[in-house]
Amino acid sequence: MLERVVPATPTEVFDISLDVGMHVDSQSSHGERVAGGPTSGMLAEGDRITWSARHFGVRFRMTSLVYDLDRPHRFRDRQVRGPFAEFQHTHEFEEVDGGTLMRDELVFRSPFLVLGRVVDALIMRRHLIRVITERNDGISRHFS
Repeated sequence: MLERVVPATPTEVFDISLDVGMHVDSQSSHGERVAGGPTSGMLAEGDRITWSARHFGVRFRMTSLVYDLDRPHRFRDRQVRGPFAEFQHTHEFEEVDGGTLMRDELVFRSPFLVLGRVVDALIMRRHLIRVITERNDGISRHFS
């Protein structure tokens, strides 16, 4: 789980977290782009969006479904098509002194059973933390 305090209200942080342009900008180091679905604005309950990005020198596509929106407290997204056997991301927002505590919880599993578990433990966990941290850096910069 990742946590960070952002100097803005929960509603502001919630909304920018669903903004397609902010996501693309924050993931520029991976060449992230929208390959299907909404290309701008704020994602909404039930939206499906396909992201295309380079990781480990390979271009991957992942289609995510946005669901369980409870503005401004929480939303979730999960992979419905892509490279993972399982991928779910819970975003939570809680008002605290100085702004909003933003929490990210990832549940993921790479394919290929035992080999996937080894990859997850040695490589993927660290990589995904770095990717989410880059996204959260972009959110924080938006409010600085």
